Amino acid sequence: MKITMIGQKGLPAQFGGVETHVLELSTRLTRFGHSVTVYGRSWYVPRGTTRVNGIDVVRLPSVHTKQLDTITNTFLAIIHALLVVRPDIYHFHGVGPALLSWIPRVFAPRATVITTFHSIDRTHEKWGWFARLSLKLGERAAFAFANETLTVSKTLTRYAEKEFGRRAVYIPNGITPVRTSVDPLLLSPFGLQPYGYIAMVSRLVPHKGAHTLIAAWQKARELQPELLKDMKLAIIGGSAFTDDYVRKLHMMITHDDSVVMTGYQRGEALNALFAGASFMVHPSTSEGLPIAVLEEMSYGKAVIAADIPETMEVVAEYGVPFPAGNIDALAEAIIDLVTNPMDAAAIGHAARTFVEDEYHWDDIAQDIVDVYRRHSMVRQGVFAVR
Repeated sequence: MKITMIGQKGLPAQFGGVETHVLELSTRLTRFGHSVTVYGRSWYVPRGTTRVNGIDVVRLPSVHTKQLDTITNTFLAIIHALLVVRPDIYHFHGVGPALLSWIPRVFAPRATVITTFHSIDRTHEKWGWFARLSLKLGERAAFAFANETLTVSKTLTRYAEKEFGRRAVYIPNGITPVRTSVDPLLLSPFGLQPYGYIAMVSRLVPHKGAHTLIAAWQKARELQPELLKDMKLAIIGGSAFTDDYVRKLHMMITHDDSVVMTGYQRGEALNALFAGASFMVHPSTSEGLPIAVLEEMSYGKAVIAADIPETMEVVAEYGVPFPAGNIDALAEAIIDLVTNPMDAAAIGHAARTFVEDEYHWDDIAQDIVDVYRRHSMVRQGVFAVR
């Protein structure tokens, strides 16, 4: 099959859960013998990039603003796919891009349109009223125009059934099992020592909760200064059209050298930061199914996470929940794991076993291929197929 991925920022996956999802899925689809084209945005995809892991990468422009970046690039990607690639599968990622999923339904009726519902994006704090309205319409479009809509969490599946009366296919995000040792040389540029820090890996947007974590960390240090005097907090990630928010985070840590903000990291540096952490924290208040948490667990790390339903699908039994937004509770959870490193290690070991058994990308990719094939068998009169 010829498959196009539309809506993501592009490849290689420098940051972003959707981009990691697309990379891992597309890599496996090419191994299965399919032809995959992934569209990307010129500001994200390095100049000259045409192939990644056997995947064709098409770099197209966008109007690089918070409101127009995704939709303009999605439109150009659809036009390119219609005129040049002519795929069997148009796979849209996210409810924003799904707004335009009607175009291939009209102009390529023999093709199959799939949408993956990654998260309820309209709840994210960075959006204004018009963007929230557009994203709500995008949710409806994801079910109205796609031949099949996939959801990455059971919570999103229930939301779709309740909100739209439509059944979605639950196929979660995944992980690639890792076994890596800690490299102190890769940590030294950040002023970090192996197992001498806790970490958060995320885009720095308000709903991800970095401000909550920093406040809880500072509270924990006030409560237990001797226990935490040699520990640090690493915030790994950068702005996503949220420069004002990032400036506020930097203001929170003025004169506090116990907090290290590394910016975006990938490759060996990111692997080292995962591997060297004592444990991880994920205070996000809005998710689909967070790939960051799955990856952290795959490194054998205990994860303290806000108790929202989507994250609790993986953390409730194999992590440490805390009430979302509760700074005092998060501070106590941090103190508890630092005090009891053997408990943290045991939680991390169980978490790794769990995600390797239940969330392996190889199995997930095969499930998505099965969806493609089921719909590709009925390419005539496809508008009526669900």
